Amino acid sequence: MVRFKNRWLLVEFIPIDVRPTNSTAVTSKTVWNALKESVIFNFGETGWGAVGGSLTVKYFSPMTGICIIRVARDHHRIAWGAVTLITSLDGFRYIPRTVHVAGTIKKAQLAAIQHDREVVARLRSKYKTSSPGDEYTAYLTSSRANIEAIQE
Repeated sequence: MVRFKNRWLLVEFIPIDVRPTNSTAVTSKTVWNALKESVIFNFGETGWGAVGGSLTVKYFSPMTGICIIRVARDHHRIAWGAVTLITSLDGFRYIPRTVHVAGTIKKAQLAAIQHDREVVARLRSKYKTSSPGDEYTAYLTSSRANIEAIQE
C-alpha cells in the first residue's frame, strides 16, 4: 500500500485595503474559492485537474491572516504559484506570502504557532499592549489549540 504524500503550505494573507467593520470576514471557504479561481485562470483546467483532488484549506485565522493548505506533493508547485498570484479575497486586496512549506502536518503546525507568536508580538508593540491577560494572550491560547487539533 502506497502512502498519499502531501505538502503543507503556510501562507500569510496581508491586507492592503482597510475592511469596514460590518463586512463579512474572510473564511477558509473564501480562500479555497480564490485558490481554485487562481489555479484555473493561471494554469487552466489541466492545472486544476492536477491539484483539485488534493487541495484543501485546513486552517485559516482571520485575526492574523495565516492559512494552512494541504496539496499533493507531486503538484505542490502549481498550488504554490496559484497562491502567490492571488490578488484579492472577498473583494478586498491582499498580498499572499508563503511563510513555510512542510512535508508533514507537525512541521506546518509548529511553523504556524511560531508565526502566530511573531504576529501577535508585532500587534502588541503596535498597539502598546503587553499585559499578560490581554486579548492577544487568549487568542494565542485558542489558536494554538486549534492548530494542534488539525488532523491529516
